[in-house]
Amino acid sequence: MPKRLLRKIESRRAVVGVIGLGYVGLPLVREFVRGGVKVMGFDVDASKVASLAAGRSYIEHIPSSTVRQMVASGRFVATTDFRKLARPDCILICVPTPLTKMREPDMRYIEATANAIAKTLRGGQLVILESTTYPGTTREVVLPILQQTGLKVGRDFLLAFSPEREDPGRKDYTTKTIPKVVGGYDKASLEAAVACYRIAIDKVVPVSSCEAAEAAKILENTYRCVNIALVNELKVLFDRMGIDVWEVIRAAATKPFGFTPFYPGPGLGGHCIPIDPFYLSWKARQYGLTTRFIELAGEVNVAMPRYVIAKLMDALNDRGKALKGARVLVLGLAYKKDIDDVRESPSLELIELLREKGASVDYNDPHVPRTHKMREHDLKMISKKISARMLAGYDVVLVSTDHSSYDYQVIADHAKLVIDTRGAMRGVKGNRDKIVMA
Repeated sequence: MPKRLLRKIESRRAVVGVIGLGYVGLPLVREFVRGGVKVMGFDVDASKVASLAAGRSYIEHIPSSTVRQMVASGRFVATTDFRKLARPDCILICVPTPLTKMREPDMRYIEATANAIAKTLRGGQLVILESTTYPGTTREVVLPILQQTGLKVGRDFLLAFSPEREDPGRKDYTTKTIPKVVGGYDKASLEAAVACYRIAIDKVVPVSSCEAAEAAKILENTYRCVNIALVNELKVLFDRMGIDVWEVIRAAATKPFGFTPFYPGPGLGGHCIPIDPFYLSWKARQYGLTTRFIELAGEVNVAMPRYVIAKLMDALNDRGKALKGARVLVLGLAYKKDIDDVRESPSLELIELLREKGASVDYNDPHVPRTHKMREHDLKMISKKISARMLAGYDVVLVSTDHSSYDYQVIADHAKLVIDTRGAMRGVKGNRDKIVMA
């Protein structure tokens, strides 16, 4: 059975199924279609499926023209009918892995997806988990659900893990050119998974096990989390000392070796970095260990939105204005510049904190025209159009995301007060007295 599947994949006769058509799943669909195979997309969100069928994209960096081409090629179809999961030969799971309110792994989406696959699992299928999670998830969570069918891994079906490495907004790397780490349950699973991804990805990096691949992704994101926490902590310290942290980072980055620049901000955003280190800390406790370094980094980053609000309140107070009743404009809802992805964005928490303290809050984001309901947030807001007169009508403008399209000189000239969390205002001329770095 495994050899037959491998031949089918290598001859590009295999059908690929992608579960979860969001920021990870849809770019994968695009690359597999371009690779010349048939792709079935599965999602519980009927509006996404309807948009794709109509040739409309809901992700900014994948244009609607690309979606129309995929549909017109006859190699892509999207559906909400999970009973059709028996058709694909290779099934890629790209569903969310959030945290619970207790900051523990929330496996509901992975478990629900595995159960959906199990209902139609047949011999000769390959299942690959892409959702970022703790080492052991594929073997300890997904495998037992699939084997309840009576089918045996390695003999009847194959199983692997390959972490997503999407980074929305990047111009130098794409889904196709970012190397793909792959770990299989066994040798046959690894061979099939590597062959599958070679259809769509330029470079595939095999590792010895599912656990090694799971741990590699956790390491990547923990590395970023810890280093961002370091510069966030230094930002607070240097601010107290009267030192410009942005100047310090720029100076340190001139060293041609031994230093990689990381930059502070109002908190962590994106689906991976704010979440993954907590997955590893949770798993470590099962082994009687405490990851103190990682947990401390998480605490520093989680505290940043409240630090920003404290700086904003102090700045208003210095001008004889209370935050309660103040009009605040938040610039940028996406979690980083020049993208439309708001997952885990610190802007969401900043808005809610401001509202809790009695402020009247609006936002502008050229990439996010309106908010939508999320697992933890439902702001019900529409992006306000920026003008000189509009800026002057707010008591404070909070730069939370430094989109390239913002004219920071205009903002400095017309806003009464600017709280800059991204170092975006450092190049403006004049009006320095109105700018507070936070």
